Amino acid sequence: MNPGRRVLIAGATGLVGQALLALLLANASVMQVHALVRRPLAARHAKLSAHVVDFAALPPLPSVDEVYLALGTTIRIAGSQPAFRAVDFDANLAVARAARAAGARRAGLVSAMGAKANASVFYSRVKGEMEDALATVGFDAWVIARPSMLVGDRVALGQPLRRGEQIAETVGHWLGPLIPANYRPVDAARVARALAARVPVAQGQEVLLSGELQRFA
Repeated sequence: MNPGRRVLIAGATGLVGQALLALLLANASVMQVHALVRRPLAARHAKLSAHVVDFAALPPLPSVDEVYLALGTTIRIAGSQPAFRAVDFDANLAVARAARAAGARRAGLVSAMGAKANASVFYSRVKGEMEDALATVGFDAWVIARPSMLVGDRVALGQPLRRGEQIAETVGHWLGPLIPANYRPVDAARVARALAARVPVAQGQEVLLSGELQRFA
């Protein structure tokens, strides 16, 4: 693991991104954290530099070693399929390419269970296309996390509650042992811990399914 790591994160205000940001700031081997945000970030830390950007027209980025891609939305929040794709595919890929141009050799991506470029479901198809695109950017190593239903405190982040996630969390609580590991709801903090642990040491492409993510307690 490289001492004095310089890392970049996009999506630091989201469910996974906020947990990931805290882990990176607390990591003694991380020297600098650059966060790309749409609006000023409330968090303050000696290691943290927040950059308010337009993801459709990114400026040259500071020199970094790793990039973490945690940008994401839903079609309901975005308002349309094109608007959803603009975040989950276009913005994530733009950050990946800009980070690679800034020296990043490693990357981590928050994807989703069922991601596949030829999926019939639009959401899964966009996630799969992003995974495939990431493989073409030129990183030495990249880690893809494919969580099932994410759970976490969305209210604390000022995000709307998602009915499906509430149901999944309740069902998972009562029937967890009966649900196959890759289909159980997974805490966003576990996804963050998995990426923080694996990105610095991965070799080539590494895909973490929900069952594997559950182990990062």
